Amino acid sequence: MASEIDRAALAHEVCLALKRGCPGSRAELNGSLRSGTADAFSDIDIAWVVPDARFPDCLDRAVGVLEGVRPVDGVRVDPDFYRSDRRRLLFVRFARVPLFWRLDLDVRAASVADDPHYDVDNPAARARDDEWSRPASALANAAGAVKAVARQREDEARGLLDRGFARIGEDDRASGAWADDVARLAHAAARRESSLSDLAGQVIALAAQQLGGTA
Repeated sequence: MASEIDRAALAHEVCLALKRGCPGSRAELNGSLRSGTADAFSDIDIAWVVPDARFPDCLDRAVGVLEGVRPVDGVRVDPDFYRSDRRRLLFVRFARVPLFWRLDLDVRAASVADDPHYDVDNPAARARDDEWSRPASALANAAGAVKAVARQREDEARGLLDRGFARIGEDDRASGAWADDVARLAHAAARRESSLSDLAGQVIALAAQQLGGTA
């Protein structure tokens, strides 16, 4: 997978911008980029730890801060932490950056920075059904399935696709014709939420490029 974007440089710029955007905060790489095990398909995981008193303000400013690094194409909030008082997980797509290189921004108040289980499985922290998009989540599964197949993790890809179809009530399952499976899920998500049409097209094109098939 070739790209003119330097992923490591982008991650570094994001960390610097976040720290500047919230005095007293810290931002650092997590995941495979930090451990040195990243491959061409790895996304960008960053932990942003902010002072407790500034947690709401930093959340409000986050997208603006990121826009100062690179235009943002879309942001999705993990529904599991949508109402958490001290944690959010933001999935950020930058313009003209490969879809695989999504920014997963884990925003935490300093008081829970070292608690990996904070608000995990807490019903009060979860979004209501009208506060998150099932089609957008399903489309993220479709993109994730492309990555999984490219990494030769077909069981993982099958699970992502099957859960994506189920999430939007689609009576369909992965067949193993991966590019076609991804395209069906992407089209189904876009039919349910027309604003996703452009992103669905990008995911379908990505599947065709990486897995074969027609866009």
